[in-house]
Amino acid sequence: MERRSLLRAAVLGGTSAALGGTLWRGAAYAAPAQPGTGPYGPPASPDANGIRLPGGFTSRVIARSGQRVGTTSYTWHNAPDGGACYADGTGWIYVSNSEINPSGGASAVRFSSTGAITGAYRILSGTRQNCAGGKTPWNTWLSCEEVSLGYVYETDPWGTNAAVQRAAMGRFKHEAAAADPVRKAIYLTEDETNGRFYRFVPTTWGNLASGTLQVMVAGSATSGSFTWADVPDPDGSPTATRSQVSGSKSFNGGEGCHYANDTVWFTTKGDNRVWQLNLLDHTYELAYDDSLVDGTAPLTGVDNITGTSSGDLFVAEDGGNMEICVITPDDVVASFLRVDGQSGSEITGPAFSPDGTRLYFSSQRGTSGSSSGGITYEVTGPFRS
Repeated sequence: MERRSLLRAAVLGGTSAALGGTLWRGAAYAAPAQPGTGPYGPPASPDANGIRLPGGFTSRVIARSGQRVGTTSYTWHNAPDGGACYADGTGWIYVSNSEINPSGGASAVRFSSTGAITGAYRILSGTRQNCAGGKTPWNTWLSCEEVSLGYVYETDPWGTNAAVQRAAMGRFKHEAAAADPVRKAIYLTEDETNGRFYRFVPTTWGNLASGTLQVMVAGSATSGSFTWADVPDPDGSPTATRSQVSGSKSFNGGEGCHYANDTVWFTTKGDNRVWQLNLLDHTYELAYDDSLVDGTAPLTGVDNITGTSSGDLFVAEDGGNMEICVITPDDVVASFLRVDGQSGSEITGPAFSPDGTRLYFSSQRGTSGSSSGGITYEVTGPFRS
């Protein structure tokens, strides 16, 4: 679905007015949207799990750090972070990173067609601070190390094949990855205050053993055209990858990344922005910037991002007021859910089941504020298809 930029008028010099959760364009505009409104209505009172959800939605706890998952013998990892879902016959699998250092890695939970938990297991071990990542079209999970000179690891959600280190994808403070099957590239974010936005072009699509790491080159403005330039030394030593290409564009704390319909969106937590790259015409712009929305901006602490077939973007907050917010194709920004009583945590890993009816996410540190207090949830309800 085509998405208009939330801030196109402001960025390109047109007139606009920031009202509630929506940025209205032009001299004449409709009545302002109220913060918290959106396609699902405002979150209601907290349920038994402390989650405020719109009408018609329910939540359940899937796993807790340090405790067995369901009736399985597997103990869930600490600090659950980025995640994704995979079809598994009539059921599905949810994978989740562990953002601890050392001994990060990733785990998986398997569900039946009814949503019952049928298994849980480790899919990656012995790595460091696995933060976000991304799903590939060939159904593997790219788990990214958020450490200096970190690697990307390609893992098997079914736990059958051993994880493989993908050094060709560059060594830097990795955050998220998003696959583009049209241009046959993987987009990568870097969690540094002067991080870069990259793409990896494999020699053979479907095999990440070799290829070319490139970095986005553009001006300092918040919109314009961009190109890609090869990174001479993906190893990042002795010169960091972000410092190797003159004119590469700096971003303040790259976080989540999502691809759909010739567009890639990624978030930067240092300035609370969602960026939009239009891959057909090689232009970029802001899709969301809380500094250009009035003081009631619903989305702060932008982090992990995912999308739905309806064109909605779901953005998790790192801090803020512990929400997952929705950005619609009509440029409405609204709170979808809020987690109460966990202000020392962050929301991570939003991902939808293959049929789009269930949303999985975690509170990384739960009520304790400690990495050992992570909680992974499922939300079920009438999501837009």
